[in-house]
Amino acid sequence: MTASNGAPRFRADHVGSLLRPQRLLDARSQFEAGDIGREALQAVEDDCVAQVAGVQEAAGLEAITDGEFRRTIWWLEFIKAIRGIRIAEPDRNLPFSGGDTGWEYYPSTVRTEARLTRPGDIMRRDYEVLAAATSKTAKITIPSPSRIHFHGGRPAVSREAYPEMDAFWADIAAIYREEIAALEAAGCRYIQIDDPVLTYFLDSKLRESVRDIGEDPDALLATYVDLLNECVRARRTDTYLTVHLCRGNSRSKWISRGSYEPIAEAIFANLKIDAYFLEYDDERSGGFEPLRFMADGKGVVLGLITSKSGELERIDDLRRRVDEAARHVPMERLAISPQCGFASEVGGNIVTFDDQMAKLDLTLRTADAIWGSA
Repeated sequence: MTASNGAPRFRADHVGSLLRPQRLLDARSQFEAGDIGREALQAVEDDCVAQVAGVQEAAGLEAITDGEFRRTIWWLEFIKAIRGIRIAEPDRNLPFSGGDTGWEYYPSTVRTEARLTRPGDIMRRDYEVLAAATSKTAKITIPSPSRIHFHGGRPAVSREAYPEMDAFWADIAAIYREEIAALEAAGCRYIQIDDPVLTYFLDSKLRESVRDIGEDPDALLATYVDLLNECVRARRTDTYLTVHLCRGNSRSKWISRGSYEPIAEAIFANLKIDAYFLEYDDERSGGFEPLRFMADGKGVVLGLITSKSGELERIDDLRRRVDEAARHVPMERLAISPQCGFASEVGGNIVTFDDQMAKLDLTLRTADAIWGSA
């Protein structure tokens, strides 16, 4: 699926989540209130997924997602489905920051209370509904396994279930390998793993929070890299596999900041994937110098277009920034996208539908201006 030089599959791409239509928001509220059942909610979700697939095709995108329309938060439904897990209290030591949006968000702790097992296919039906709705490439996004561990660490993992952590990591990896295999068996050939947790290790406050739970930040980062590689080691060679790194995204807020420099060598040189989606929309992301650690043959999708506000970037500025990145990674291995999704949680970022579509259109136009195609 990837060229021998590591060119990204598409020059214009997007991370995945999209603003929910009001009809879907209403149906979810009715479901949570007990006014409709799961099947009725699922029927609305299916219809809205088919519609948003058409919206993406009409915009000119080649990678089509379900907008994460079945999720309340980008990671929650997937991880909650794993047997042995309980979603617990918020981690109030790590609030999201950003503009004055009137929204407070604290990431929830994930507690492992029993041996972890896969309940069966978690996302296969999601893929099949999406694939039936598009003639383009259906892309599935999966939350990273690091989200199971980071908020809480070892104290949140039952010592009765897991006296030794090696078995914990092995069970997680097996679950992800089985889930990826099930998606591949259904025909999925584009899978993205979303892992904002890896960027927490570039922020001094978040690194300190790792020490507070008795972990060494550098050692834990290496563990997460090894875990990801174990999760994907059995994937098909023709499955295009990417990892998305951002610094948090919840109603236009964020959790970490800083250059990729402290984590670049550990991550960019070692993950066994095809391409990276990297957040580069403002000064929080630092410069492009850490890209010098990028392994040969890996694609880089530059998240230069913000999804956190409706202000529209200028193509000339985007072209200049791509040229800067090309000093560290060859132009043929680069692509462009928004820096994150538009709705990592059900409420969405502080942007309108028209803002969202203008950003996607700008992504396509910029790719065409630089590479001659999207």
